[in-house]
Amino acid sequence: MFRQLTIATAISAVLCPTFLYAQENTKAENIERVEVTGSRLKGVDLEGTIPLTVLDQDAIKRSGANTIHELLKDLSVFKGGSGTFSTSESGGTSTSTPAGQSAASLRGMGPSATLTLINGRRVAPSSFAAGTENFVDVNSIPLAAIERIDILATGASAVYGADAVAGVINYILKDDFEGAEVNASYANSFNSHDEGKKQLNLVYGTNIGESNLTVFADIFDRNAFKATDRDFTASSPLVNSYSYLPKLENAPNIYYYSSRDGNELPAPNCQTELVTTEFGEDICAYYPNQDDYLDTPFESLSTGFMFNSSLGGLDWHTDFFYSQTKAKAYSSPSPINQINDEDGPFILEDALFIYDNADGSNDLMDQVFIDPFEFDTQAGREVYGFGFDARFNAPRTVEVETKNFRLVSSLAGDVGDWSWESGVTFSRSSSEQEAIDGIYNRYQFHATITGELCSDGTLANYDGANLNCVSGDLLPFYNPFVQGDAANDAVLATAQARPTRSGESTVYGWDVNFNGELFTFNDLPAYASFGVEARREELTDIPSLDSQARPENGYLVDVFGFGSSLSEADRTQYAAFAEISVSLTDQVELQAAGRYDHYDDFGGTFNPKIGLSYRPNDSLVLRGSWSTSFRAPSLTQAGVKLRTTQSTFDCGANQAVSDLYCMGQGTEVSVNSLELGNKNLKAEESEAISVGFAWSPSADTNLTVDYWQFDHEEVIDTNMTAVLDRAITDASLRHCGIVPEGQQGISYDNELCDISDNSGLSIEQDGANLNEILDNYITEFNPRDDELFLPLFRDHVIPLENTGTQTLAGIDIKFDHRFRLSGGDLTFAFDGTHYLEFERNKPGSDAIEKLVGTYRYPENIGRMSIDWEAQSYYLNLGANYTSSYDDDIEGLRGREIDELESLGKLDSQGNHQVDDWLVWDLSAGYYVNKALTLRARIDNIFDKEPPQLYGSSRGFDSINHNAYGARYTFSVSYRF
Repeated sequence: MFRQLTIATAISAVLCPTFLYAQENTKAENIERVEVTGSRLKGVDLEGTIPLTVLDQDAIKRSGANTIHELLKDLSVFKGGSGTFSTSESGGTSTSTPAGQSAASLRGMGPSATLTLINGRRVAPSSFAAGTENFVDVNSIPLAAIERIDILATGASAVYGADAVAGVINYILKDDFEGAEVNASYANSFNSHDEGKKQLNLVYGTNIGESNLTVFADIFDRNAFKATDRDFTASSPLVNSYSYLPKLENAPNIYYYSSRDGNELPAPNCQTELVTTEFGEDICAYYPNQDDYLDTPFESLSTGFMFNSSLGGLDWHTDFFYSQTKAKAYSSPSPINQINDEDGPFILEDALFIYDNADGSNDLMDQVFIDPFEFDTQAGREVYGFGFDARFNAPRTVEVETKNFRLVSSLAGDVGDWSWESGVTFSRSSSEQEAIDGIYNRYQFHATITGELCSDGTLANYDGANLNCVSGDLLPFYNPFVQGDAANDAVLATAQARPTRSGESTVYGWDVNFNGELFTFNDLPAYASFGVEARREELTDIPSLDSQARPENGYLVDVFGFGSSLSEADRTQYAAFAEISVSLTDQVELQAAGRYDHYDDFGGTFNPKIGLSYRPNDSLVLRGSWSTSFRAPSLTQAGVKLRTTQSTFDCGANQAVSDLYCMGQGTEVSVNSLELGNKNLKAEESEAISVGFAWSPSADTNLTVDYWQFDHEEVIDTNMTAVLDRAITDASLRHCGIVPEGQQGISYDNELCDISDNSGLSIEQDGANLNEILDNYITEFNPRDDELFLPLFRDHVIPLENTGTQTLAGIDIKFDHRFRLSGGDLTFAFDGTHYLEFERNKPGSDAIEKLVGTYRYPENIGRMSIDWEAQSYYLNLGANYTSSYDDDIEGLRGREIDELESLGKLDSQGNHQVDDWLVWDLSAGYYVNKALTLRARIDNIFDKEPPQLYGSSRGFDSINHNAYGARYTFSVSYRF
C-alpha cells in the first residue's frame, strides 16, 4: 500500500470522483436555453424541473475512463441486477453476453428497457442479443467524440417512444470545436501481471467560412485479465464445487456406469490431486477458474466527424462516426458427451491397454465392465468398450469483430416565431463471429475414438470386414487417456470445428418537429413542441449450419457444447408526439406530453406524461411527474426461430416441481433447452412516478432528493419453472425423448417412458400421475441417491412468454457544497441511491420475491468525494460504496451447502451475507500551461479485495465488484 500512496503523492494525486456530477442549480439564469434531455421543448427553462444527471467534458476527462462502460459503471442509477454488464460477462457460448460488448441498464430493469440516443436520435442496437434482449453496445460509441452525457432515469416513452421504460441515456457529441487536442493514456494494475490499457485519441476542429468541421479518431487496446492472475480467484472458493469432467490433459475418469463397484474411477495418470466426492469416490476433478477470463482482450478503433453550416437561413448539421471493435471471449472447455448428448461417451477398450503391467495384467481394467457399445458405431460396427468422463482441453473461444457506423443529417430553421428541425438517420451494427478454439464436431470426434475418421475429416465406410476412406487415409483411433503424444493430439485436431455467426442490425429514421410559443396564459407564455417520426428496423442473426439445432438432426447441434441463436425480423414504426409547457403562475409550471406509436407487427399504443414543478422562491423547486411506457418485443424476441441455450428452473418457487425434479429441495437447476419466439407475446408496459425537490440555498450549495417508482408489467422472458408446473397436468407438454417438430414442452429420458403409474398410464398420457411414475421409476431402476427425480433428456422447447410483473422504488440523493478559499475551491459531493423495494413474481409461481438485499441487488449505493480545485491543479479523494446483500447459494448443490455449514459460513437462516464494499480512489491533474494538462489516478488505493461469495465459482460478484485491486492511470492532454 505504501508504494501506491508514495506514487500518488509524488504525482500530487487525488481523484476527481469517478464521475463529477453536474449540479442541478435552480438559480434563474438569463442565458439561451437549448433542448434538454427529457423534453423536446426549446427556449424553456427546465433546469431543476426534471431529475437529470449530466456528465460534462471535465467529468469525462477527470474520470480516467477509456470506454463508456467504465465511465458509467459506478453511477448508482446503473446498479441492481445484471442488466449493466461489461466484457467480464462475455463468453464463447450462447448463454453468455456477446464478446467485446457492454450494456447500460437503468434501475436494474434490463438493457432493453433503457433507450440509448446520440444527439437525441436512435442508434442501431447490437445484432447479437444478450439472451433475447437487444441492447446498444456502449463500447461502439467513441468516447473521444462525446461532449457530455445526459441521463434521465425515469420513464420517457411519451417523449422518445418505446424502449424508454426505465429512462434515457443521451450522448451529446462535440460541436463547433476549434483547434486540435491530443489525449494519450496508459493504465495498469500494481500486480505483476500485465493488464495494461492504452489509448490515444485526437480531436480537430476548424471553421470554414460560416461552417465548422470537427473530426476525431480514437485507438484503444486492452490486455486480458484472467482469474489465475489473482490468488483469491485462481481456485474455487469451495472444494465441493468440482466437476466430474476433467480436462483430457488431466486424464479422464471412468464413468460410474462402467465401474464394477458403481463409483467413478480416476485414471492412474491424473495430473492433479484427487478429490473425494460425497459418495466417497476419488476422482480427477475440474474447476472452471483455471480457464476463466475476468476481462477479455479487446481493441477498438473509431473515427468520424461533425459538420455544421448555415445555408440561406437554415442550419445544416451532419454527424458521422465509424467504430470497429475486435475481441475474444472464453467459456470453460466443452464437456464430451455421447453422440446423442447423454453422459458417458464410450471409448474402445484398447484405450486402457496403456496401463498394462509388465506381466500383462491391468489393475484398472479389472475394475471396469467392458461392454458392447450401446449403439453400433457410425460406420455400423459392433465394438466393445467402456464409458468415460472428460472435457476438451481448450476453452471454447470465439473471436468477434463488430463494425458500427451512424450517419445523421438535419436541417433546422424558423417559420415566423416557430423553429423547426428535420433529420434523417442511418445507423448500422454488424458483427462477425468465429470459433477459433475448443469446438469439436461431435460426429468426427466419435469417429476418432472408434478409429473411423479419415485424414480429410470424412467418416470411414465399413464393408463388413474393413474400414475404408473414399479420400484421405484412415487415422489411428484417438486415445483420450494418452497424454503429451503429438501424433495422438493431431488426430483430435482433425475433429476441431470453426462455426461462424453473422449478424446485422440497421435503423433507418426520419423525423420532423416544431417548437414555439403556442399561446399566453395569465400573461405568461405557453410553449409547445410537436412532430412526427418514421423508423424502419431490421435485424438478422444467422449462425453457420453446424451450430444450429435442426429438427432433421433431432435438434443435435453438430458441435459439442456450442449453441446459437437464429433470428431474423424487421419492423416499421410511425409516431406522432406533442409536448406543452404552461406557466400556470409565476411559480407553477405544468408540462404535458403524449405520444402515439404504431408498429406494423404489433399495433398501436399511446403514452402520456404529466409533470408539475413549483418554485416558491429562486432557490427551491418542487417537482413531480407521472408517465406510462411501452416496449414491444425486441426484434430478437419477435424473430427468434430457435435459440440453443440453457434454461433454469427454480424448485424453491414451486413445491410440486421440487418434489418431481429436485427431491423436494429448493435448488435451481439448469438444463439444455431450445427457445422459441411467441406470436402471442404482449408488450411490456410500465407506469413511472417521480417526486422530489432541488434546493440551492446559495450559489455554492445544491441538494436534490427524488423518490421514484416503476410498476413494470408483462415482462418478457422464458419460464421453465412454469412449463414444468403446467406439464404436471398437461400431457401435451410431456414427451418421451425429443420434442417433436412444431410442438413445445419437456423432453424426458426414454427409459422413463417404459414406466407407468399405478393406473397403467405412461408419462405421455392424459391423467398420468407423475408422482406415482417417479416412485415406480425409482423402484425399477434404483438410481443413485442424488438422482431420485424424474430424469429429463435434452432440448426442452420453451417459448418466450410474459412471465409477470416487477415493482421497484427508491430514493436518489445528491448533495454538493463548495467552500471558496483564498488558494482555491474545496468541494464536498455525495450521490447515492437507496432502494426501497424491488419485487417481482417468481417464475412459475404466484409468490412474490423481494430482491432488495439479495444477490446483486444492494440496498444502498453511493459515492462521495472531496475535491480541491486551484488555478493550476486539482486534487480529489473519492469513495464508492456498495452495501451488503445475500449470497447466491440457492443454486448450490447439497454437497456445497454442507461444506459451507462445516466452514461456519451460514447464518441461522442458512444464508451467507456478501460484505459491503468501500473502495477509495485518488487522482490529480496539473495544468502545465494553457496547452498541456497532466493527469494521474489510482483506483482502489488500498488494494482491497472484493467481498467473498460462494454462489459463483469466481468467488466474487463481477457485476458490483471487481478483482483488479489497485490500478493506476496516467494521461496527458495537449491542446494546439
